Amino acid sequence: MSSKVTHNIIRRKIGYVVVIFLITTMSHGQTTKYNQFWGEIQFNRTITKKWSTELNLGTSYSSTESSANIFEENTQRSFRAWGHYYLSPRWKLSSFVGYFNNKDVPEIGQYESPEWRFALQGIYYFHKTGYTLSTRMRLELRHMKNDDDNYENVFRYRQQVKYLKPINSKVLREGVVYAVASDELFFKSGTKVTGLSFFDRNRLNIGAGYLFTDNIQIELTYANEYLPRDDGNQIINAAAFTLTFNNFFENLNKKFLHKSETTSDD
Repeated sequence: MSSKVTHNIIRRKIGYVVVIFLITTMSHGQTTKYNQFWGEIQFNRTITKKWSTELNLGTSYSSTESSANIFEENTQRSFRAWGHYYLSPRWKLSSFVGYFNNKDVPEIGQYESPEWRFALQGIYYFHKTGYTLSTRMRLELRHMKNDDDNYENVFRYRQQVKYLKPINSKVLREGVVYAVASDELFFKSGTKVTGLSFFDRNRLNIGAGYLFTDNIQIELTYANEYLPRDDGNQIINAAAFTLTFNNFFENLNKKFLHKSETTSDD
């Protein structure tokens, strides 16, 4: 490669850095920050070795510009119903339908915008000794109400990389603490309800989880979201809480049956 070509490449890279720096500097004063809480309860049920189902119940709270209280406003309630297919030890294919009740919260620039959401998802696992690395691909169709009370279809693509490492064991099982970290990029179609920008947001997650039993686990993470918006960028710092039950109703039914049989024997 000639020195002239190398020089041009260097100049181009410096130009990119300068542009990014200017954009960041100019938008710094327009950025609004909120502190939030995201909570979710997950119920997983095994159907066969290849198939499983999942139900998610979620809620979100947010601070406002006038209050730093993380639970100042309830911003969203949601549910999702999943179907999972385990194609191989490395591939997990999924689909869900969900309803998200985005509430009217003018103090954070959010108007009432209920949505139905449909998604196709694939997760590829890189199983390593002592940790698991995975990449998740998700395509979503969001049927959302805009501020004119009309519904729009928004397509959104999400790409995530996730790292999970058990701390006091080589595998996930009862009594194990694990560390988790992920980063996810969101891209969307331009509409009135979500804005015209192609890049939707970036979400960084870092935290830890604990398995009380093989069927009950808890996960606490810190999430940082950057959302470029037409009317001003947002940064969200969120505490995320997830409680997961595997085969909850089946296990509960077994306990009642066992208790009933023990009582009968007495």
